[in-house]
Amino acid sequence: MPDWEDVREIVAELPEVSESTTRGNLFWRVRGKGFVWERPLGVKDRAELGAAAPEGPILGARTENLLVKDALIASEPEVYFTISHFDGYSAVLVRLDVIGRDELRELIIEAWLAKAPPRLGREYAAAHLPDDH
Repeated sequence: MPDWEDVREIVAELPEVSESTTRGNLFWRVRGKGFVWERPLGVKDRAELGAAAPEGPILGARTENLLVKDALIASEPEVYFTISHFDGYSAVLVRLDVIGRDELRELIIEAWLAKAPPRLGREYAAAHLPDDH
């Protein structure tokens, strides 16, 4: 079960990332653009989700687009979900206590690539990712 230290370790592998807090929650940016963050559920979120509201830590992660978001949720609804606050927004919520570490790493890298400047993303991908990426 990954935790916030695992998120920090994975994020530390990526270039030009800064860590901060927003409203007391962890937030990571690449050149000022947020790509993953701690996103606890609020009262409204819990009311909306009802019995399906997860209890563990929640990670918000940017996705390349809404199709990727929808595909993640459809493929593993026990791991990925959304709330109405994120309607029309290319980001997914992730149950940190359920996702595997390798999948978490892939998700964080994809979120970083979605927000990194194109040249920086290409340079990172060329040096660190398989050719089929």
